[in-house]
Amino acid sequence: MLRDMFKKTYTKIDMRYRAEEKESAKAEQEDAPVIPAGLWKKCNKCGKPIYTDDVRANFYICPKCGGYFRVHAYRRIEMIADEGSFEEWDKEMEVSNPLNFPGYEKKLAAAREKSRLNEAIVTGKCRIHGEETVVGVCDARFLMSSMGHNVGEKITRAVERATAEKLPVILFACSGGARMQEGMVSLMQMAKTSAALKRHHEAGQLYVSVLTDPTTGGVTASWAMLGDIILAEPHALIGFAGPRVIEQTIGQKLPKGFQRAEFLVEHGFVDRILPREEAKEVLAEILRMHGKDIEVSSEVLTLGDGDVKRSLAAPETGEKTSAWDCVQKARKKDRPVGEDYIRELFPDFIEFHGDRLYGDDAAIIGGIASFDGTPVTVIAEAKGADTKENIRRNFGMPSPEGYRKALRLMKQAEKFHRPVICLVDTPGAFCGMEAEERGQGEAIARNLYEMSALKTPVLSIVISEGGSGGALALAVADEVWMMQNAIYSILSPEGFASILWKDGKRAPEAAEVMKLTAGDLKELGIVEEIVEEPGEFTVDTMPVVCEELRGKILRFLEKYEKMDGEELVEERYRRFRDM
Repeated sequence: MLRDMFKKTYTKIDMRYRAEEKESAKAEQEDAPVIPAGLWKKCNKCGKPIYTDDVRANFYICPKCGGYFRVHAYRRIEMIADEGSFEEWDKEMEVSNPLNFPGYEKKLAAAREKSRLNEAIVTGKCRIHGEETVVGVCDARFLMSSMGHNVGEKITRAVERATAEKLPVILFACSGGARMQEGMVSLMQMAKTSAALKRHHEAGQLYVSVLTDPTTGGVTASWAMLGDIILAEPHALIGFAGPRVIEQTIGQKLPKGFQRAEFLVEHGFVDRILPREEAKEVLAEILRMHGKDIEVSSEVLTLGDGDVKRSLAAPETGEKTSAWDCVQKARKKDRPVGEDYIRELFPDFIEFHGDRLYGDDAAIIGGIASFDGTPVTVIAEAKGADTKENIRRNFGMPSPEGYRKALRLMKQAEKFHRPVICLVDTPGAFCGMEAEERGQGEAIARNLYEMSALKTPVLSIVISEGGSGGALALAVADEVWMMQNAIYSILSPEGFASILWKDGKRAPEAAEVMKLTAGDLKELGIVEEIVEEPGEFTVDTMPVVCEELRGKILRFLEKYEKMDGEELVEERYRRFRDM
């Protein structure tokens, strides 16, 4: 009995059913539409199939989820360069195998066959909306665009030629890092490319770095992060060590968004996100603003003063405005803030982010623009127009990274001989534990130190509150102007009264004693110009004010752009030396 329980049994399967299933499946396949090869692409982000033509027409961006496809080098050049303008350099280079690494030459040959490229980067010269530039574009199809001798050599040759021809450089980074098969020779390309870019920098030429997905390893730690302006495509992976290496090293999972482009903007290492569909326009605008200076026309210089002054509304009363009234007006919630001035005076403003050290401070806005044809750097201490925006901007109280961002942009302006226009509006530098830990005092001191010797014109305008060292950090200028009802003081009247008189309620009295109004400070020689305001100064009434301001700024530029760097520095030194 027991033996029968474990006896093997067999069931015969009628194979006719199996044959019928196969026949049915075959018939279905024959009836199914035939999809030509290359008609569809699968998105790596959402996994959905998309017509290749739709992907191509949409800048290689998934129309369903917005995910970015990697772009081949020549396709990238086609997307940004004027038609027929690209001239390729160093297309063919001999194979380099410095370590005689076994099998490496076969690997290179296979990469060449697959990508139809000689190496992992394409370099040359082109025009972008008429602006001539040197370009280099990495191609991930070639050994993940790793950097070996030939890649470093092509970049270096391109940069050297750009330096000789006095041309800007735009490099699109995409790389897995150093090429392992070339060992230390690969590592040396980091130093070689960086040294070439240093010479290009010292020659006063522009370098724009565009980071795409992924940019890692030795490329990140060399030429990719050395741009005068660093842009990044949305969600691009950017870092020195890869995420898996970091997770293995620290033994924990990385947070979502770590090492992505947006993360680097937040932490101060990238100037701005560059959506692919905007790349050509933005790059052309940047090149234009770094081109030859355009002289301000004499016709434009006649703007301001006369007719504009007559159109400004008279004050509410015929009485002289008290110092405390000025304090109240300077703090009014509906008074124009820095962003309003930028919109009105600099409509083509391009904002840049970060101090390249720690973070991006929303309390300071900075970037480049053109002012009636003249490229300028604009920096504004930024309050918010409402409570939510004020919280984001820390009520206009900058942290150390804000002042360092401002200084970075000023030094950039000096390199390209761009005038600097600062809009001052802060109750004071942020007083917090984190600010002290990151060196608030040092950051302000460094600004004063460096601004005193900037070899480019600097204009500072106190638009509302100019609070203490937090304001002065943007006001070591050739001239300092004030809006009619702005204030500029050693500290707030409330703080002054509390410290000296032990009574904060005496703030109105303190305001009179402190001589903090535009009129008082002009008499003291602290400011050079007062810009009149209407009785009710709001965003709605500011266009007429900005028209007067525009004329004054144009005359400032005409005066100071005639001076060479040494003369500017000496005059600025004398301005503060005599106070």
